[in-house]
Amino acid sequence: MTQHMLTFGKRQTIASRMDELTDKDRLKMEIEQLRKEIPLERMLVSKCAEELKDYIESQSAEDPLVKGIPEDKNPFKEKGGCVIS
Repeated sequence: MTQHMLTFGKRQTIASRMDELTDKDRLKMEIEQLRKEIPLERMLVSKCAEELKDYIESQSAEDPLVKGIPEDKNPFKEKGGCVIS
C-alpha cells in the first residue's frame, strides 16, 4: 500500500512527515507544544459560553443579519426590475 504525500515544492506537509517520526520525536513535539500552552489562561467552558451568549445578545440589536438592513442603505438592493414583453 502506497502512501500519498502532499508536497509544496520540495517541502512535505507536517501530516506526511509525522509518519516518518520516531516515538521519541513525537513525544518531543508534544512536550514542546505543551510548553507553549502553559502560559495560556484557561477558563471553564460553562463560563466562556455564558460570556459569549451575553456578548451576542448585547450586540444583536446592531447586527444586520439579525435585524436586517434598511432598504435605503442596502447596497445589494436591485436598482430596477426586468420587464419581459
